[in-house]
Amino acid sequence: MKFMITLDRDEDGVWIAECPSITGCVSQGASRAEAEENIREAIVGCLEVRAERGLPMTVETRSVEVALAV
Repeated sequence: MKFMITLDRDEDGVWIAECPSITGCVSQGASRAEAEENIREAIVGCLEVRAERGLPMTVETRSVEVALAV
């Protein structure tokens, strides 16, 4: 399965990885590569727990446009 993830650095320089299509699926790492590796493990764990609990595997995600008045 393929999932989109987001990567962002926090104020301490730690990389935060999230999988928006799985609610609460977040991980981190000292480097971008470590964060990506960790989110892969987190995705597997989250999917296993959701399956055990009879929850939907993912939630719907969409792109929306917003206009900023700057």
